[in-house]
Amino acid sequence: MKHIIDIHTHPAFFEMINHKEEMLEKRQQVLGLYKAGTASLNHVFNQMKVAEIDRLGLLPLDLTTQAGFEVVSNEEIAAIVSESPDRFIGFASVDPYRKDVLDVLERAFTDLGLKGLKLHPAKQRFNPGDAIMRPIYELCLKYDKPIIFHAGLSLEPDAPVSFGHPLGFEEVAGRYPQLRICLAHFGWPWVKETAALLLKYPNIYTDTALLYFDSAHEFYQHVFCEELGKYWIDRSLRHQVMFGSNNPRFEQIRMAQAIQQLGWRDSTVELVLRENALEFIREEN
Repeated sequence: MKHIIDIHTHPAFFEMINHKEEMLEKRQQVLGLYKAGTASLNHVFNQMKVAEIDRLGLLPLDLTTQAGFEVVSNEEIAAIVSESPDRFIGFASVDPYRKDVLDVLERAFTDLGLKGLKLHPAKQRFNPGDAIMRPIYELCLKYDKPIIFHAGLSLEPDAPVSFGHPLGFEEVAGRYPQLRICLAHFGWPWVKETAALLLKYPNIYTDTALLYFDSAHEFYQHVFCEELGKYWIDRSLRHQVMFGSNNPRFEQIRMAQAIQQLGWRDSTVELVLRENALEFIREEN
């Protein structure tokens, strides 16, 4: 099997963007990772090698109006990508309530060359169907850029669970059928609702970054073989599920191994671990 793409990682604690202790502490507080230390790029690359991951999707977070700062900025994402463009896939973020929201996003897609957009309704305090979001969606369509939405539970502080219910994204999927959107974390705990949306809307994707209890193997077995039918993904949803780890909150190697132990066909595992991510970002293999 070709190496894995992890579409869902957070570089907030990469050493190269944490030169100031004050910023590190702010990131720890806003993300609820209070003891997280920094990681050098060599450490990141070693983690990737052990887990047989060859590319990471890097997700920033703009909380300009909600918390007064960008947790990770688009410029920082672009700087990280420039260090190893063959290993990093950079996404943008924008606070929907910024007055310069479209200028920020257009620069991210053009000047910075970022591959898509990450939005977090619970932290950024918006409902996906809000009218204020429509110009953002239309700009993503203009540049053919996908959106990863945080969906389901967020363990971060000040992030109400109600903002993440998967059904709240249905209006967006229906209104913009050409807009590729990912409901991250499989919308857990609402995995059946997420599966229903995947079945109905081919422009909806999801990812596997949903480990919150037990071991990765036990949790994936429960969610993908008990809560959902054992073959729902293997037979019906296999083109819409991407591998994501939510690193650094969870360990990539355990999650990647667990995906390969679910009894899915080899072709399905290949789609989940790599091919679907390439389709999502519209990149050739």
